[in-house]
Amino acid sequence: MSPSSLESQIAEHSVSEPSEMHDPETSGNLALSSSDFSALEDRVARTVQLVKSERQARAAAEQRADSLDTQLHEQLALVKSMQEEVRALNAERDQVRQRVERLLSQLDALEV
Repeated sequence: MSPSSLESQIAEHSVSEPSEMHDPETSGNLALSSSDFSALEDRVARTVQLVKSERQARAAAEQRADSLDTQLHEQLALVKSMQEEVRALNAERDQVRQRVERLLSQLDALEV
């Protein structure tokens, strides 16, 4: 609620009920309304502070999520590179094994 609309409501209230202003019961209600308003003001201030802290926490969480996402992509690229290297090493090992087997078979042929 904007301050100007609050002021207009207060003005309407005081204009519409001028006889109650001098009534002792009404002044007690006004004091209660004033304390209620102070309590509401405190609650609003706490709510604003809570919203600010939650926004900061959310921003920090989003920043951390972005950082972790970047790290994940870097790790995925590294894993892919290592998988390709393992495939290449396995292929090289198979070639070396075939060459050794061929050499061994040639040695066996010489002994016969």
